[in-house]
Amino acid sequence: MRNERVAALVQQYTGKMLEYRKHMHVHPELSHEEKETAAYIAARLRDMGLDPKEGVGGYGVTAVIEGTAPAAAGQKAAAAETEAGTAPAPAGQKAAAAETEAGTAPAAAGNAVAANNAAFATTAAPGQSKPKCVGLRADIDALPIREETGLPFASQTPGVMHACGHDTHAAMLLGAAHVLLDMRDSFAGKVKLVFQPAEEDAADCGAKKMIADGALEDPHVDAMFAQHVAPDFPTGTIICSPAAMSASSDRIYITVRGKKSHGSRPEDGVDAIVIAAQIISTMQSIVARVVGPHDCTVLTIGTIKGGSRYNVIADEVVMEGTCRNLNPAVRDKVEERLRHIVTGVAESMGGYAEFRYLRCYSPTLNDPAKFEIVKEAAADVIGPDALYVPKQANLGGEDFSFFAEKVPSAYYQLGTTAPGKPYYPVHHGKMVPDEKALSIGMEVMVNCALKFLNS
Repeated sequence: MRNERVAALVQQYTGKMLEYRKHMHVHPELSHEEKETAAYIAARLRDMGLDPKEGVGGYGVTAVIEGTAPAAAGQKAAAAETEAGTAPAPAGQKAAAAETEAGTAPAAAGNAVAANNAAFATTAAPGQSKPKCVGLRADIDALPIREETGLPFASQTPGVMHACGHDTHAAMLLGAAHVLLDMRDSFAGKVKLVFQPAEEDAADCGAKKMIADGALEDPHVDAMFAQHVAPDFPTGTIICSPAAMSASSDRIYITVRGKKSHGSRPEDGVDAIVIAAQIISTMQSIVARVVGPHDCTVLTIGTIKGGSRYNVIADEVVMEGTCRNLNPAVRDKVEERLRHIVTGVAESMGGYAEFRYLRCYSPTLNDPAKFEIVKEAAADVIGPDALYVPKQANLGGEDFSFFAEKVPSAYYQLGTTAPGKPYYPVHHGKMVPDEKALSIGMEVMVNCALKFLNS
């Protein structure tokens, strides 16, 4: 059932939220350069009466909202919810069991989630009576993309745009902060707001740095939620899974070395381009013959640079690519086999190769009980048919995965394309989220926090 008080406050603060979004959209900043964005966020939090902590893991910002309701109120709410048969944890267990029976979740992803849950279970404190703390995270960095939206508040920074919607994520979290501040008398415990830089830099991401800098402590965060715009779904849709939501995302660096010769005398040289072509062809056998049919792996070489002249045998080729999958064991296996193929093919053809495999994002694995909270929040705000549960995780990468490795979490996507409007994906210069979707995201996030704290 919809929380009418939350709905009214969301409506009250939607104007402010959109104002925040427009300001950040006009002034985008790339990963590790979010100085002014972070200062703007911190200033808005101070305007609300909060005491933000700046410089967390780079340009990260955190702030804490403390509930004023007695702990007993939360316990009574939990008891009432249990009596009604809607308690999140058992529902999460039923959902996980149902999905396993139906066979709709990838086995590897399910096993990884089970391992995560077991790890959390060993550190939990059953019966603990102290108030809980929930973390709400929004990323804040932009992309090196030229904006083509034609918006009156388009980017004023040439070649830089919020093409992944991080301006909307930060604005929705600022809006949620307004609502939660006005709702403090309705919950015990704390809400930790986490504004994270550098999500787009897979090799040096902001989540890891914020965690290392204590973002999950003081106060200790017991669970986390995060959302991301999804223009490939219509406004009024929430996309979430009790298992994997995104894949690991790793970087591949290969340098092939051969020997130069004249193009008319290939026998005098070692052709690095031919070696590189054979490596690219052979590495695809990993997907077909090393990875099982029920596991997902993608191997892509995205750049290849080699040669200096049309009639010269190239002595060097440099390639970069990515590897994505959902299963940590498969991830290990693929890295090992790639190394053997790259070095072995090069040596067998008379050259040699340097291989580097950089692990970036882990798979984002949702906690089933936190998934149930998202499911209930979506149903309350939009309706029982609002939630779409994907049968297969998106093979994109997301560094919220590192938060989800530390505390039970749920990451969900927010449909943002209005009916009848053209669809442009994230990382496109014409991507514009529907503003109506942003108030939905704001309300769902507030409800996730309240449901966790009062459960």
